[in-house]
Amino acid sequence: MDMSMASQTMANMASSTKAAMSAATSSSSMDMGGMSMGGGSSADACKISMLWNWYTIDSCFLARSWHVRSAGGFAGSCIGVILLVIALEFLRRTQREFDGYLRQLHLPRGSVIEALSGSSSTSDAEHGRQESMPKGNSKIGTRAVMGTSGSAAFFGPPQLRLWQQMVRSGLYMLQFAVGYFIMLLAMYYNGYIIICIFIGAFLGALIFQWDTLHRSL
Repeated sequence: MDMSMASQTMANMASSTKAAMSAATSSSSMDMGGMSMGGGSSADACKISMLWNWYTIDSCFLARSWHVRSAGGFAGSCIGVILLVIALEFLRRTQREFDGYLRQLHLPRGSVIEALSGSSSTSDAEHGRQESMPKGNSKIGTRAVMGTSGSAAFFGPPQLRLWQQMVRSGLYMLQFAVGYFIMLLAMYYNGYIIICIFIGAFLGALIFQWDTLHRSL
């Protein structure tokens, strides 16, 4: 009787050990390239990888609520990423336009001229006066106003008001936040999402960077 009880005990221990190993194997669904994350059933699991991947359905981005469950949902996610990058270029263009507006707003009243040496449209006397002016006055942002006597008075950069600088800071904050979210999306190493980021950068530059060439000249 003791022999039968001992054998039964050993059999029970073996079966429980085998069940524990099976449960541990099934619960650890992780490979070398990626992992599945989800608090519920396997249908709610997210496919996340720290290596380059091409996940579409069941991929997750930034939050558990951004769980792609269909091909149409993934296409919408790709379009949203493209629009997010275009929005970043729009914010940068808005920043440049607002800075240009502030420069025009703070110009003193009078006839504004640009002190450009060697201009073909200036007379010899005007060219001589420009050469006699200090070189520091030819920097970008320097303004010249012609008085009644024909002399040019130069002014430094405009002094901004508090609300104007707050608007500029708010635009910069939005650019920083959008750029940070784009960086987080790229860190999922999803090939489709990264390609969409590149497409958004191309379209954003195509739409909103027409003014940068004139500003650089």
